[in-house]
Amino acid sequence: MGTFVGHLVPGLALVFLGLWHTINTIRSYFLKGSNKFVLKFWYPLKTPFCILANLDLILVLSFSLFAILIQIFDIQNLRFSFKLDSIEHATIFLQLLIFSSFSLFTELTRLTESMSCVSGILAASVFGQELFLLHYHSTDHVGLEGHYHWLMQLIVCVSFLAALYAAASPTSFPPALILSLSVVFQGCWFINMGFVLWVPDFAPRGCDSLRGEAVVCGTHEADVRARALANLQFCWIFSSILIFVASMCIAFGRQCTSRRESIEYEQLSSPGPRDPLSTVGFKQIQL
Repeated sequence: MGTFVGHLVPGLALVFLGLWHTINTIRSYFLKGSNKFVLKFWYPLKTPFCILANLDLILVLSFSLFAILIQIFDIQNLRFSFKLDSIEHATIFLQLLIFSSFSLFTELTRLTESMSCVSGILAASVFGQELFLLHYHSTDHVGLEGHYHWLMQLIVCVSFLAALYAAASPTSFPPALILSLSVVFQGCWFINMGFVLWVPDFAPRGCDSLRGEAVVCGTHEADVRARALANLQFCWIFSSILIFVASMCIAFGRQCTSRRESIEYEQLSSPGPRDPLSTVGFKQIQL
């Protein structure tokens, strides 16, 4: 993952996965209401083809396998390479592979509802293991790269806590929404790290990429300025995600309100059987 592509591809995958879950979580909450809302750790596609219904899990499973192979296989020399940092990255994807495999099996065997709590625990373990390995793996990163990894740990920590809360309380909307948004945030931050740390044109002023390595700042002033820019980027991405989710909630909220009002109007305007009690009361008034 120590390349631009190694950050861009996982980042895009996390962004699309997080957006898919965010949109479906908001839609499910406003359509079903707060009393009937139940969190899902994956959302099947509404399609007549059964194989495409579980495309979400199939893509996660396939991507996890591909990421593990990329980490442990040296394409240039066509041999397996078991470097310590590559094994750490592969282990993170291994936990994701376990979660997606189990969830796909329960979906195909129609055990989704009875195994929902187990899927929640496995989902939380993905972020827990990612946080654990990222923390100790990041001790090797110093300077600006280490600061970016430290900010990444904050996002993963939120994902881990939200997953635990969602697994314990699947009918609660806030942890479900926070979980999906934190996945989007992880993907955006991965992409941002790829551009800033591995593309020389996006390096902060006074910092440079040397021999394909991550960006290194030449002076203390440049390092301080680069860290401040990283903090601002963190806040800007977070604010953009909040604006997106607020817009989605308003859109779905207005749509559901309009649909509810139209149903109530049709019920009031459509002729129905009269209430016999009201008819008796009307006769008594005439007498």
